[in-house]
Amino acid sequence: MIEWSAEDVMIRDAVRGWIDAEVRPRLDALDSGELPPYDLLRDLFKTFGMDEMARQSFQARIAREERGDTGDAGESGDRPGGGDPAMSMLPVIELCKVAPGLVSAMGVSLGLAAGTIMKRGDLEQKRRWGLDLLTFDKIGAWAITEPNSGSDAFGGMQATARRDGDGYVLNGSKTFITNGPHADTIVFYCKLDDGRDPRDREILTFVLDRGMPGLEQSRPLRKMGLHSSPTGELFLNDVRAGEDRLLRSGSGSGKDSARQNFVTERAGVAAMALGVIEECLRLSVDYARKRELWGQPIGDFQLIQLKLARMEVARLNVQNLVFRHIEMARKGRTPTLAEASAMKLYAAQAASEVAMEAVQLFGGNGYMSEYRVEQLARDAKSFQIYAGTDEIQVTHIARDLLSR
Repeated sequence: MIEWSAEDVMIRDAVRGWIDAEVRPRLDALDSGELPPYDLLRDLFKTFGMDEMARQSFQARIAREERGDTGDAGESGDRPGGGDPAMSMLPVIELCKVAPGLVSAMGVSLGLAAGTIMKRGDLEQKRRWGLDLLTFDKIGAWAITEPNSGSDAFGGMQATARRDGDGYVLNGSKTFITNGPHADTIVFYCKLDDGRDPRDREILTFVLDRGMPGLEQSRPLRKMGLHSSPTGELFLNDVRAGEDRLLRSGSGSGKDSARQNFVTERAGVAAMALGVIEECLRLSVDYARKRELWGQPIGDFQLIQLKLARMEVARLNVQNLVFRHIEMARKGRTPTLAEASAMKLYAAQAASEVAMEAVQLFGGNGYMSEYRVEQLARDAKSFQIYAGTDEIQVTHIARDLLSR
């Protein structure tokens, strides 16, 4: 794949028109945190029929599984755009040109919360929680990060599940949880408290609902960027969860399930980064043409041209990563953890560098919120931290190389 198809461009332009009409006028309210993103995302789903596509795909998948067909034919139903991976990438790219936080909120609810349930849940659990998340009728959160674990997500995990009668009692806290303050459904990772050394304990995955006794969801945390994506903390104090809330179907353990989600999340950052890069480049080229110094457009100066050229090189490289990912998905291939980490590492660094260069190109205006590049720079920095820091990506890439 070397370019978008005519159909892709038509869809892109339609999404772009919706964003211009619905998102850009509300950008100040989104960036201040005054306006949660969820009603806008639901409108996106309804406008483009994404909710109905998800519903039909879900019903077809459940019917297959009821017949005993456990193949991967239904996996595409976990994507908001349905079967074609380009359809799910294009809204991500376009939304990230304006408010990358919208994509974080949507991606965690669909790709991580719903995705985990659809991969690890039994039929009843999929019916109970999956469809409402996939249609965005309900909001999902994916809770793995803890205050004292950070990059050591599994080894440092302290949240526990203790067997009690025919169920479990859950205790612990989570932080930096996207959608945490507003989530209706929470996929919660913890360790089985079975007396073994904490680092050796089994990772379990539960599905929790808002309002369960002992479950507290904090108010949104204040943060540097991604203000259109509410982030919060979760506190569990003797939360009782029955066996019906434990995800144990499918292959592998809870840890394997989380690692699969890391691959999905990290590969998706490339599309998010592409949106930021394309918008920063567009704004910078327009500014370089219009802004004059010493009687000429600043675009005539070589230092400005160098900045624009480097932005374009980054755009081409990240776009090629996105195209490669689409082609892999069409061939039914999932990136390895190392491949996804490489995509995220490069794309996240490129987006952050391009956005900061855009701020520099705009000079004093770039530091003002009116010109938008300062918001994109704040948002882009998050790409280098969430879903695993740059340093963790380096570790995964190097370990893979050294193990060959």
